[in-house]
Amino acid sequence: MRPRILLVEDESAIADTVLYALRTDGFEGEWCTSGEAALASIERAAPALVVLDVGLPDIQGFELFHRLRARSDVPVVFLTARSAEIDRVVGLELGADDYLTKPFSPRELVARIRSVLRRSGRGGAAPSPVPMPAAGVQTRTVAACFEVDDSRRVIRCRGHALVLSRYEYGLLCTLLRRPGHVYTREALLDAVWGDDSASLDRTVDAHVKTLRAKLKAVAPGLDPIRAHRGIGYALSDEPC
Repeated sequence: MRPRILLVEDESAIADTVLYALRTDGFEGEWCTSGEAALASIERAAPALVVLDVGLPDIQGFELFHRLRARSDVPVVFLTARSAEIDRVVGLELGADDYLTKPFSPRELVARIRSVLRRSGRGGAAPSPVPMPAAGVQTRTVAACFEVDDSRRVIRCRGHALVLSRYEYGLLCTLLRRPGHVYTREALLDAVWGDDSASLDRTVDAHVKTLRAKLKAVAPGLDPIRAHRGIGYALSDEPC
């Protein structure tokens, strides 16, 4: 069964090009010209991945992403004419899986779609293993603060279940693995996003920012993730 890719794009010329590239590469493409139509389509049947334009006629793309995330964890690739770094960072901070600017190569877009599907385990591809804390580390390290449920892929902080994206989950699991150890951004990209990721160092920074905010939401004043300028991040090995 061919993975179904939902394209949300209001320009017909771009849509025709993307749909042709998807069909040629073995995907089933569906096209919506508005945010409301995309939400209705996802309600009917969740696609394997969404390619989302930021400049839509009815709903701003970032807002649509928020509404989509409230309903589904389907992977999302932003496709937009906004090439400024701040727009890319905002998209990644929101939790998007990738961000491609126009003009673009249809072949590159399809390659990135395959990469995201491979990492997420959708579309018939096997999921990349998400690093988990070793059993001894899980019970020994800041046990009063963090609790990892391997089978449910849930992390609790001071008894509260954290609502995490798969990348936030993988990032926190990696840091929990060796408290006090400083992971470089490159090591975190490799461990959580995989070798085939086209992500940037800023991707790690963006996800650390959202992870910190979620920790503080359940435990105000808690900030166990330590930034090491020019290197990367570590989880504090002090009890919290």
